[in-house]
Amino acid sequence: MEIIEAIKSAAAQGKVTPATAENICEWLEANFLPQWATESVAELVQTESWEELNDRFFKKIAFGTGGMRGRTIGKVTPTTEAGTRDNLGTPEHPAVGTAYLNDFNIVRATVGLFRYVSKYLKSLGDNRPPKIVIGHDVRHFSAHFGKLAASIWAKLGGEAYIFDGPRSTPQLSFTIRALKTDAGIVITASHNPSHDNGFKCYFNDGAQVVSPHAEGIIDEVNSVALADIPQFLKIDLSAVNPVPATIEEKYLSDLECAVLDPETLKKFPVKVCYTNIHGTGDVMIVPALKRFGVNFEVVEEQRVHDGRFPTVKSPNPENAEAFTLALAKAKKIGAEIVLGTDPDNDRVGLAVRVPDGSYVLYSGNQTGTMLTAFRIERMTELGILPQTGTSRATIIKTFVTSPLQDAIAEKNGIRCVNALTGFKWIVAKLKKYQESIEKLYPEYMQLPWRERAKKQLEAGTFFVVGGEESYGYLHSDSVRDKDANGAVLMVVEMASWVKSKGMTIPEFLDSIYKKYGYFSESLLNIVLEGAKGAGQIKQILSSLRANPPVEILGKKVVSFMDFGRDEIKDSDGDTIPKEDFYFFALDNGMRIAVRGSGTEPKIKFYIFATTTEPDLNKAKAEAAAAIEDMKKFLHADALSRAGI
Repeated sequence: MEIIEAIKSAAAQGKVTPATAENICEWLEANFLPQWATESVAELVQTESWEELNDRFFKKIAFGTGGMRGRTIGKVTPTTEAGTRDNLGTPEHPAVGTAYLNDFNIVRATVGLFRYVSKYLKSLGDNRPPKIVIGHDVRHFSAHFGKLAASIWAKLGGEAYIFDGPRSTPQLSFTIRALKTDAGIVITASHNPSHDNGFKCYFNDGAQVVSPHAEGIIDEVNSVALADIPQFLKIDLSAVNPVPATIEEKYLSDLECAVLDPETLKKFPVKVCYTNIHGTGDVMIVPALKRFGVNFEVVEEQRVHDGRFPTVKSPNPENAEAFTLALAKAKKIGAEIVLGTDPDNDRVGLAVRVPDGSYVLYSGNQTGTMLTAFRIERMTELGILPQTGTSRATIIKTFVTSPLQDAIAEKNGIRCVNALTGFKWIVAKLKKYQESIEKLYPEYMQLPWRERAKKQLEAGTFFVVGGEESYGYLHSDSVRDKDANGAVLMVVEMASWVKSKGMTIPEFLDSIYKKYGYFSESLLNIVLEGAKGAGQIKQILSSLRANPPVEILGKKVVSFMDFGRDEIKDSDGDTIPKEDFYFFALDNGMRIAVRGSGTEPKIKFYIFATTTEPDLNKAKAEAAAAIEDMKKFLHADALSRAGI
């Protein structure tokens, strides 16, 4: 085959990596690719697009513990792939490549998941067909991949449900338990660039898969033969079921528990400007806000579902630029708060109007901290939590989320449980708490939220609120993933409650600092893309493990925690799973966490500063300066360790 010979020649000349050549040849020699895919590879070879071929084939896309994520549109698109683009600019075919998300990798992932779930059910003595529900966001190929996965499941003999259009990730999580399915899939790449997409896998508890299911699913996915792929490529939805409208209404109704006291919303209304940034958020947030009578307006230019995300550079509410249109509208209509959600609607960003008429954007840590303080104080006022606090109540957050939230919990007499990065670790604790209380009250989850709270406070562990610094928050144990639908309602109620106290939100945040101490946080992302970048990220992490810093900017490193090697337990006494994640502390109170992103080509440095300076303005300036100096050092040090 001429293409194979050309690839081998390119590898011999160092134009493509040995792994790239091996992966391309394996796919071509297996003779399973449709003609358009083979022609696409041939065109890239003929045009000597070696860097593109390396990026597409330098590895096999990893099916990790939560699924897989990668590009679905290449930097270079061959004419056969482009085909007839639709009116949203989506190519006719997703990009071919072992490292990319395409039909071939969707087939392997879905077949592997089906096989694992089937074996799991049989191990329990259950021989019924496995049941799944599948959701998708608005991205390029999202609907196509969702239909493909549903078709595969049905062809394998399983029972498949699919939504009739884009839906949020948290709604998928809720629906798994509402329909009592054995698994769930959502096609999304969250807030990644528009060329990316992902396959996120959930189990019967509504949470992303964790051990031991994760490893079992990975083994099954890796064992799917290339020869098995062609029979599943044609989509047939004749045996696939729609998600019942009653289940969708049940989710919308369940969101009501995100609001602790609806009367506050009525007596102290706030004007809200909301944008779904072209994503799924408007599907449930708009009716939820209407249900509570909230005075809000939507940014209509961004309400249209469009996987190109044409009005923003990035559909990420963590980025200020994504709020440009929303802030312009907010100023025009006099909105007091502005809320924006990402494409799959599990993250939310917040901006607040200040006295001079401008708007201040809050970080995920700041919003999470305010929600934590608000929920604890309001639950105490309403008698949900006892005045003296209780060890039976807890907040749950990640290690890389502000330690100010630990301080708030401690001072209010409730617990704070820290988990690894990723909401699946937060909700794994909720599963544990539910299983514990169900030993006493088997029908626990069928009770209204207030009744569940009482049962947990009497004999279990009550979940107050959960969150992570990357703009993800959770209001109750009904959903097993971060939920921007509920978070929007929490933020709106918080704004009304703050208003009832005669304060502004900036004043509320400052009152938290004055009460619990000043903490500041920042994130340094270093983006290293493609095959070369993956190697550089690995090199930085390996170097830090082998030679951690002993001094930074004249301050001694007093501790270094290696979560990949050390035995570390959380405050429940549970052992933290191993992960390449480092945490080191300096003698001036600063702390730095380091990890490679599991979903993007980034290495992340989380920087935490605190100060005992009593003057709040001076404390803010002091911490900000220390963080900026630390960022410069860490950036230079990382590039040096990577040999850049």
